[in-house]
Amino acid sequence: MSLLDVFTKKKKLTAAISQTAKARESEGKIADSLYKNTYHDYADVVAGDPLRSEALYNWGFALLHQAKTKTGDEAVKLYQDAITKFSFCLLLNPSYLGAAINGGVAYMDLARLKAVDVQDELYELAKSYFEQANAIQAGSASYNLACIYSLRDQADACLKALENSKSRGSLPDADEIINDPDMDTVKNQPWFVEFMATLGGKSEAATETPVKVEESEHQEAETVTDKEETVNPE
Repeated sequence: MSLLDVFTKKKKLTAAISQTAKARESEGKIADSLYKNTYHDYADVVAGDPLRSEALYNWGFALLHQAKTKTGDEAVKLYQDAITKFSFCLLLNPSYLGAAINGGVAYMDLARLKAVDVQDELYELAKSYFEQANAIQAGSASYNLACIYSLRDQADACLKALENSKSRGSLPDADEIINDPDMDTVKNQPWFVEFMATLGGKSEAATETPVKVEESEHQEAETVTDKEETVNPE
Protein backbone atom coordinates (compact mmCIF):
# COMPACT_ATOMS: atom_id res chain seq x y z
CA MET A 1 0.00 0.00 0.00
CA SER A 2 1.36 3.42 -0.98
CA LEU A 3 1.80 6.29 1.44
CA LEU A 4 -1.00 8.10 -0.40
CA ASP A 5 -3.35 5.16 0.21
CA VAL A 6 -2.42 5.11 3.89
CA PHE A 7 -3.03 8.87 4.15
CA THR A 8 -6.39 8.53 2.41
CA LYS A 9 -7.51 5.72 4.69
CA LYS A 10 -6.32 7.58 7.76
CA LYS A 11 -8.35 10.59 6.68
CA LYS A 12 -11.42 8.40 6.12
CA LEU A 13 -10.94 6.75 9.52
CA THR A 14 -10.69 10.12 11.27
CA ALA A 15 -13.86 11.27 9.51
CA ALA A 16 -15.67 8.06 10.53
CA ILE A 17 -14.63 8.54 14.16
CA SER A 18 -15.95 12.12 14.05
CA GLN A 19 -19.22 10.90 12.55
CA THR A 20 -19.51 8.28 15.29
CA ALA A 21 -19.30 11.07 17.86
CA LYS A 22 -22.13 12.90 16.06
CA ALA A 23 -24.19 9.72 15.98
CA ARG A 24 -23.80 9.34 19.74
CA GLU A 25 -25.23 12.85 20.18
CA SER A 26 -28.16 12.17 17.84
CA GLU A 27 -31.30 10.09 18.20
CA GLY A 28 -33.59 7.82 16.24
CA LYS A 29 -33.31 7.54 12.47
CA ILE A 30 -30.72 10.32 12.26
CA ALA A 31 -28.41 8.46 14.63
CA ASP A 32 -29.00 5.17 12.80
CA SER A 33 -28.15 6.78 9.47
CA LEU A 34 -24.95 8.28 10.85
CA TYR A 35 -23.92 4.95 12.37
CA LYS A 36 -24.63 3.15 9.09
CA ASN A 37 -22.45 5.59 7.16
CA THR A 38 -19.57 5.10 9.58
CA TYR A 39 -19.75 1.33 9.14
CA HIS A 40 -19.18 1.69 5.40
CA ASP A 41 -16.14 3.87 6.05
CA TYR A 42 -14.75 1.49 8.68
CA ALA A 43 -15.21 -1.41 6.25
CA ASP A 44 -13.24 0.47 3.59
CA VAL A 45 -10.41 1.19 6.03
CA VAL A 46 -10.29 -2.41 7.26
CA ALA A 47 -9.41 -3.45 3.72
CA GLY A 48 -5.94 -1.98 4.30
CA ASP A 49 -3.48 -3.56 6.74
CA PRO A 50 -1.82 -0.50 8.36
CA LEU A 51 -4.99 0.77 10.02
CA ARG A 52 -7.01 -2.42 10.25
CA SER A 53 -6.91 -2.90 14.01
CA GLU A 54 -7.66 0.78 14.68
CA ALA A 55 -10.60 0.68 12.28
CA LEU A 56 -11.95 -2.52 13.84
CA TYR A 57 -11.71 -1.00 17.31
CA ASN A 58 -13.53 2.18 16.36
CA TRP A 59 -16.09 0.20 14.36
CA GLY A 60 -16.76 -1.87 17.45
CA PHE A 61 -16.90 1.28 19.57
CA ALA A 62 -19.60 2.73 17.30
CA LEU A 63 -21.60 -0.51 17.40
CA LEU A 64 -21.31 -0.63 21.20
CA HIS A 65 -22.77 2.84 21.61
CA GLN A 66 -25.52 2.29 19.08
CA ALA A 67 -26.46 -0.88 20.98
CA LYS A 68 -26.95 1.21 24.12
CA THR A 69 -29.73 3.10 22.33
CA LYS A 70 -31.64 -0.04 21.33
CA THR A 71 -33.60 -2.79 23.05
CA GLY A 72 -34.39 -6.45 22.53
CA ASP A 73 -33.01 -8.46 19.64
CA GLU A 74 -31.79 -5.34 17.83
CA ALA A 75 -29.57 -4.42 20.77
CA VAL A 76 -28.37 -8.02 21.15
CA LYS A 77 -27.23 -8.14 17.52
CA LEU A 78 -25.39 -4.83 17.80
CA TYR A 79 -23.61 -5.92 20.98
CA GLN A 80 -22.62 -9.19 19.32
CA ASP A 81 -21.32 -7.32 16.26
CA ALA A 82 -19.33 -4.99 18.52
CA ILE A 83 -17.79 -7.94 20.34
CA THR A 84 -16.84 -9.51 17.01
CA LYS A 85 -15.03 -6.33 15.96
CA PHE A 86 -13.19 -6.07 19.27
CA SER A 87 -12.22 -9.74 19.03
CA PHE A 88 -10.78 -9.35 15.52
CA CYS A 89 -8.96 -6.22 16.64
CA LEU A 90 -7.29 -8.18 19.42
CA LEU A 91 -6.39 -10.97 17.03
CA LEU A 92 -4.55 -8.46 14.86
CA ASN A 93 -3.16 -6.49 17.78
CA PRO A 94 -3.22 -8.39 21.10
CA SER A 95 -2.02 -5.28 22.96
CA TYR A 96 -4.95 -3.07 21.91
CA LEU A 97 -6.15 -1.95 25.35
CA GLY A 98 -9.38 -0.29 24.24
CA ALA A 99 -10.60 -3.43 22.49
CA ALA A 100 -9.97 -5.51 25.62
CA ILE A 101 -11.76 -3.09 27.95
CA ASN A 102 -14.71 -2.38 25.67
CA GLY A 103 -15.06 -6.03 24.72
CA GLY A 104 -15.66 -6.69 28.40
CA VAL A 105 -18.04 -3.75 28.67
CA ALA A 106 -20.03 -5.09 25.70
CA TYR A 107 -20.31 -8.52 27.30
CA MET A 108 -21.48 -7.00 30.60
CA ASP A 109 -24.05 -4.83 28.83
CA LEU A 110 -25.25 -7.88 26.93
CA ALA A 111 -25.50 -9.86 30.17
CA ARG A 112 -27.64 -7.12 31.71
CA LEU A 113 -29.81 -6.90 28.61
CA LYS A 114 -30.47 -10.63 28.74
CA ALA A 115 -30.90 -10.50 32.53
CA VAL A 116 -28.75 -13.60 33.00
CA ASP A 117 -27.44 -14.89 36.31
CA VAL A 118 -24.16 -13.37 37.51
CA GLN A 119 -22.51 -16.78 37.13
CA ASP A 120 -23.50 -16.93 33.46
CA GLU A 121 -20.91 -17.40 30.72
CA LEU A 122 -21.46 -13.82 29.51
CA TYR A 123 -20.04 -12.48 32.77
CA GLU A 124 -17.18 -14.97 32.53
CA LEU A 125 -16.38 -13.72 29.04
CA ALA A 126 -16.49 -10.11 30.26
CA LYS A 127 -14.13 -11.11 33.06
CA SER A 128 -11.70 -12.69 30.59
CA TYR A 129 -11.60 -9.48 28.53
CA PHE A 130 -10.95 -7.37 31.62
CA GLU A 131 -8.19 -9.74 32.70
CA GLN A 132 -6.66 -9.39 29.23
CA ALA A 133 -6.83 -5.60 29.61
CA ASN A 134 -5.01 -5.85 32.94
CA ALA A 135 -2.35 -7.98 31.28
CA ILE A 136 -1.87 -5.26 28.67
CA GLN A 137 -1.81 -2.45 31.23
CA ALA A 138 -1.78 -3.35 34.90
CA GLY A 139 -4.85 -2.13 36.77
CA SER A 140 -6.58 -0.66 33.71
CA ALA A 141 -9.67 -2.85 34.17
CA SER A 142 -9.40 -3.68 37.87
CA TYR A 143 -12.46 -1.61 38.69
CA ASN A 144 -14.46 -3.49 36.03
CA LEU A 145 -13.37 -6.74 37.67
CA ALA A 146 -14.37 -5.34 41.07
CA CYS A 147 -17.87 -4.79 39.66
CA ILE A 148 -18.13 -8.43 38.63
CA TYR A 149 -16.85 -9.62 42.02
CA SER A 150 -19.35 -7.34 43.73
CA LEU A 151 -22.24 -8.73 41.69
CA ARG A 152 -21.10 -12.20 42.71
CA ASP A 153 -20.74 -11.14 46.37
CA GLN A 154 -17.05 -12.10 46.37
CA ALA A 155 -15.93 -9.61 48.99
CA ASP A 156 -12.22 -10.48 49.20
CA ALA A 157 -11.74 -10.45 45.43
CA CYS A 158 -13.73 -7.23 45.11
CA LEU A 159 -11.64 -5.43 47.72
CA LYS A 160 -8.40 -6.65 46.17
CA ALA A 161 -9.50 -5.39 42.74
CA LEU A 162 -10.55 -2.02 44.18
CA GLU A 163 -7.21 -1.65 45.94
CA ASN A 164 -5.37 -2.57 42.74
CA SER A 165 -7.38 -0.02 40.79
CA LYS A 166 -6.59 2.60 43.40
CA SER A 167 -2.88 1.85 43.42
CA ARG A 168 -2.74 1.99 39.62
CA GLY A 169 -4.62 5.28 39.41
CA SER A 170 -7.58 3.87 37.47
CA LEU A 171 -10.21 4.09 40.21
CA PRO A 172 -13.30 6.25 39.47
CA ASP A 173 -14.27 9.11 41.76
CA ALA A 174 -15.74 8.18 45.13
CA ASP A 175 -19.21 9.45 44.22
CA GLU A 176 -19.21 7.34 41.07
CA ILE A 177 -18.37 4.22 43.06
CA ILE A 178 -21.02 4.97 45.69
CA ASN A 179 -23.67 5.48 43.02
CA ASP A 180 -22.66 2.44 40.98
CA PRO A 181 -25.48 -0.15 40.91
CA ASP A 182 -22.88 -2.90 40.46
CA MET A 183 -21.66 -2.11 43.98
CA ASP A 184 -25.07 -2.48 45.63
CA THR A 185 -24.21 -5.95 46.93
CA VAL A 186 -21.18 -4.78 48.91
CA LYS A 187 -21.55 -1.05 49.52
CA ASN A 188 -23.00 -1.43 53.02
CA GLN A 189 -20.40 -3.91 54.19
CA PRO A 190 -17.88 -2.62 56.76
CA TRP A 191 -14.82 -3.35 54.61
CA PHE A 192 -16.32 -1.32 51.75
CA VAL A 193 -17.09 1.64 54.02
CA GLU A 194 -13.51 1.49 55.33
CA PHE A 195 -12.11 1.40 51.81
CA MET A 196 -14.20 4.38 50.76
CA ALA A 197 -12.96 6.29 53.79
CA THR A 198 -9.41 5.94 52.46
CA LEU A 199 -10.45 7.87 49.35
CA GLY A 200 -11.30 10.98 51.33
CA GLY A 201 -14.85 10.88 50.01
CA LYS A 202 -18.12 10.76 51.89
CA SER A 203 -18.00 7.15 52.99
CA GLU A 204 -21.25 7.61 54.91
CA ALA A 205 -22.96 7.83 51.54
CA ALA A 206 -22.53 4.09 51.31
CA THR A 207 -25.57 3.73 53.55
CA GLU A 208 -27.76 5.97 51.41
CA THR A 209 -30.07 4.85 48.64
CA PRO A 210 -27.94 4.56 45.48
CA VAL A 211 -28.70 6.73 42.50
CA LYS A 212 -30.14 4.63 39.70
CA VAL A 213 -28.55 4.91 36.28
CA GLU A 214 -30.30 4.02 33.05
CA GLU A 215 -28.66 0.94 31.54
CA SER A 216 -28.65 2.58 28.10
CA GLU A 217 -26.29 5.18 29.58
CA HIS A 218 -24.02 2.66 31.26
CA GLN A 219 -20.46 3.75 30.57
CA GLU A 220 -21.69 6.68 28.52
CA ALA A 221 -21.33 9.43 31.10
CA GLU A 222 -18.61 9.93 33.67
CA THR A 223 -20.97 9.07 36.53
CA VAL A 224 -21.87 5.54 35.47
CA THR A 225 -20.45 2.17 36.30
CA ASP A 226 -17.83 0.38 34.26
CA LYS A 227 -14.71 2.07 33.03
CA GLU A 228 -14.66 2.27 29.28
CA GLU A 229 -11.82 3.07 26.92
CA THR A 230 -12.77 6.03 24.71
CA VAL A 231 -11.99 6.52 21.04
CA ASN A 232 -8.48 7.58 20.20
CA PRO A 233 -8.39 9.06 16.70
CA GLU A 234 -4.64 9.27 16.62
